[in-house]
Amino acid sequence: MSESKLLKSMVIGALVGAAVSMFDRKTREHTVNNMKKAKDTVQYYVTHRDQLQQMIEEKIAQVQKLYETTQDNVSFIKDKLDEVREIPVAVQDIMDETKTTFTKPIN
Repeated sequence: MSESKLLKSMVIGALVGAAVSMFDRKTREHTVNNMKKAKDTVQYYVTHRDQLQQMIEEKIAQVQKLYETTQDNVSFIKDKLDEVREIPVAVQDIMDETKTTFTKPIN
């Protein structure tokens, strides 16, 4: 029950805030201009669907390339971290060998 009141109150608050912000002339003009631009863009792509499809395909290709690059970078970093984790073990082995060498009795 309280969740529905919360959501309802948030929506009412957002609507009241939007209405109050429209009292400012610059905000109102800016909003009207953005709505006109959005309407023009939608109308353009309704009549030029092939361009919209091409643009979407390009964006998908860009996202896929970014994903692949990020995946490669993560793999590289993971490999380097694994190498760094092995350094203390290698150093400990060297220290043990050195200690053994210097503490071994001379015949």
